[in-house]
Amino acid sequence: MSDKILIVDDEIEIADLIEVYLKNENYTVFKFYTAIEALKCIENIPLDLAILDVMLPDINGFTLCQKIREQHTYPVIMLTAKDAETDKITGLTLGADDYITKPFRPLEVVARVKSQLSSTPPHTDS
Repeated sequence: MSDKILIVDDEIEIADLIEVYLKNENYTVFKFYTAIEALKCIENIPLDLAILDVMLPDINGFTLCQKIREQHTYPVIMLTAKDAETDKITGLTLGADDYITKPFRPLEVVARVKSQLSSTPPHTDS
């Protein structure tokens, strides 16, 4: 059974690009362009990892990360254009496991996903 990965990014091209690379690695991808849509998925589907943009149209990715951390322990990777040191510290402090800034290399994202999944014991939350 393949790992289930959530992608939340309001930039359709970026979300689609990450989806293609992850599907090529046989991951199951759940892709959303808003945090509200993603929250419904988070509540109903047991995920293995989340990739979150910070600047979303409804709820920012930092808040979404906090909401995930209230109930889940799977890895969260922030993928964002916000590259200031304070933004990185904020993301990591709020529970993100990794922080990648845009522009990014898709193969690096895949490598970081694999790294997070290999270093995380299988989740037990439902």
